[in-house]
Amino acid sequence: MLLLRSIFWTILVPGTVTVYIPYLIVTRWRPTVLESWGVLQFLALIPMGVGAAILLHCIWMFAWVGRGTLAPVDAPRHLVVQGLYRYVRNPMYVGVLLILLGETLLFESVLLLEYAVGWLVVFHLWVVVYEEPTLRRQFRESYERYCRTVGRWVPGKPFNPAGERGAGVNP
Repeated sequence: MLLLRSIFWTILVPGTVTVYIPYLIVTRWRPTVLESWGVLQFLALIPMGVGAAILLHCIWMFAWVGRGTLAPVDAPRHLVVQGLYRYVRNPMYVGVLLILLGETLLFESVLLLEYAVGWLVVFHLWVVVYEEPTLRRQFRESYERYCRTVGRWVPGKPFNPAGERGAGVNP
């Protein structure tokens, strides 16, 4: 059941943000999407591929370790501090932004760049206003310790949950 919920929320949320809406943006102003491939289009595949790999890894970690999904209504029950979460607190958002930046290069679209920057602002506000306060209330000192070690957006030294139970940190 958790697998089905994860698939559903993946298609609905990042699928809409990284596939459906960019498709609408690109095809509305340029019906012929890609007429030819140049160096820029091939280079665009790098951030798109890395972003997709990051996103899928994070979704897996939320399900496997956190026992939840990426949706706030079905959030992980355990604090995930392993995998990419050892290095940066919000790798899932970083992955989505990499996909969007790759699409910006792929389609050479200023509108997609503006869209990506808009999502960067939304993600930052969401994290600061909702996610971090919620996680502080839910996981208390475990989350505080994690925040002191791991940066919000920029990867750094890995978090070492020495003494914590299992792969996730429980309240």
